[in-house]
Amino acid sequence: MMGGEGFRTASAAAGVAPDKAASFNDVVREFMKGLLEMSVEFGRGCRDVVRQSLVTEDSFLVRNFGNDSYIGRKIKVPKDNVLRRLRLFNEYLVPEDKDPLHAWSVILSVFLLALAVLSLSIEYDTAIPVAKNVYIHPPSADRIILPDGRYMAYREQGVPADRARFSIIIPHSFLSSRLSGIPGLKASLLEEFGVRLLTYDLPGFGESDPYPYRNLESSASDMLFLANALGVSDKFWVVGYSTGSVHAWAALRYIPDRLAGAAMFAPMVNPYDSLMNRGERYGIWEKWTRKRKFMYFLARRFPKFLSYFYRQSFLSGKHGQIDQWLALTLGRRVSDFLHYELSKVPESS
Repeated sequence: MMGGEGFRTASAAAGVAPDKAASFNDVVREFMKGLLEMSVEFGRGCRDVVRQSLVTEDSFLVRNFGNDSYIGRKIKVPKDNVLRRLRLFNEYLVPEDKDPLHAWSVILSVFLLALAVLSLSIEYDTAIPVAKNVYIHPPSADRIILPDGRYMAYREQGVPADRARFSIIIPHSFLSSRLSGIPGLKASLLEEFGVRLLTYDLPGFGESDPYPYRNLESSASDMLFLANALGVSDKFWVVGYSTGSVHAWAALRYIPDRLAGAAMFAPMVNPYDSLMNRGERYGIWEKWTRKRKFMYFLARRFPKFLSYFYRQSFLSGKHGQIDQWLALTLGRRVSDFLHYELSKVPESS
């Protein structure tokens, strides 16, 4: 008796989960259909109000934008093509007794409304400080104190100052640090050609103190003070990669008498610079990926959305350790090129 009762209970329990799942899916499906029908009815109501108040036979809209007007005849073919392409979705999204044109206009209106709400939500979120959970490593860098009291972290590679034939200072690119240097460059190569390589953390990066009032002139001044503090008495070279080239340009602009030369690799440029002609701007944009074009478009047209994407990625506070961010290597051709170029540099007197 007990065994039979238990068997029936287990069988009933086994059939509950599929029934509940099926009923839940039916409820969701019916809810979405009802919501869509309500949206369509709301759109039709708004349409009727507009027709009764604005769209009459002798109104400005009908005369200039109606089906029999010049503009109406011009857009009729593109409109029909769009509706024909959307016909595939009509079976799933639009009720059978509804006009697809009116239904899609309502869907578009709801989408724009949701986009506006999302924009306001992003603006509200930016005013609230986000709690960060960043991996903090103990201080490990050598540092100098700048004249204004800031600490600047640096790293020294290659030969010591008394044996250096060439001194190279490398300001790092965006989202990098003094640890990047020249990825793939071996210490034996620096020893062979007597190169002293100095890298440092820009203000607010790594273990260097932030400086809210920084500009190109202050960047050049920091670089000059670093060279003087570390005993670089002769002229030195500056190498910039990507956004690090901005600081190389600053050194050329403000401390040219201390430079032996400067090199810029893949320098960061402004694709909207008014000094460039149309062909130059096109030459920049055509080589970029879709993702980069999209980010530049957001930065120029919708900067609030750009900040949202950044907060979801490297500003989210969920950072890995620094060696995971700087896992970069150079190809063999690039290493051979650097070896060849350094071999052509004459020894300093």
